[in-house]
Amino acid sequence: MDEQKLTILQDWLREAKRIVFFGGAGVSTESGIPDFRSPDGLYSQKYDYPPETIISHTFYERNPAVFYRFYRERMLFPDARPNLCHRKLAEWEQEGKLLAVVTQNIDGLHQMAGSRRVYELHGSVHRSFCTKCGAQYDLAAFLKLGEIPKCTACGGRVKPDVVLYEEGLDGAVIQGAVDAIRRADVLIVAGTSLTVYPAAAFLDEYRGNRLVLINKTPTPRDSIADLALHEKLGDVFSRL
Repeated sequence: MDEQKLTILQDWLREAKRIVFFGGAGVSTESGIPDFRSPDGLYSQKYDYPPETIISHTFYERNPAVFYRFYRERMLFPDARPNLCHRKLAEWEQEGKLLAVVTQNIDGLHQMAGSRRVYELHGSVHRSFCTKCGAQYDLAAFLKLGEIPKCTACGGRVKPDVVLYEEGLDGAVIQGAVDAIRRADVLIVAGTSLTVYPAAAFLDEYRGNRLVLINKTPTPRDSIADLALHEKLGDVFSRL
């Protein structure tokens, strides 16, 4: 751990009044949820189709049985619990120091930890809806709806409220996230490779001079950071 950088980060957080946290899959790996692009991640595993193909809108429409099997087996972790990072962020929000969490994750662990202002760019596995009548289902109810989940009210297909490849992000969520980032005095970007767009471009909306990147490996945006730490997120947050 670079103690000098850590001291700078501690000082910035002590002075901060409007922290915004922008997180990716690496935030939840310490809760036992695999990320996407690491050697052990989802995209490195072998399937009949590339995972990026399976979780596309086109594949969802054409091969629902394969899509839902993959979704249940590889994207749902109902027993996962918040880790130190999730809990610390919720604590900062309760103290009035944290403005918002912007997350690329779909696991709902920030809310489980107690965070209230969370912008879920890619949706959540804890919400599903009937594509025909709009009926809503939580995760427990969704898991009881069968191999290809059908609405109990109308028989329509029930789709997870997650953003698939080829689908656009929710406009209201984008606006809320961008507004929060623009207002931040400290922006912490953590556990993300910053290779997925448009999410990675959100950093460009930050108007301050305390942009902190925390990731185990370098990212394409390290050069614009005011502070970059290549460490495990839990190791850093245990010192904050």
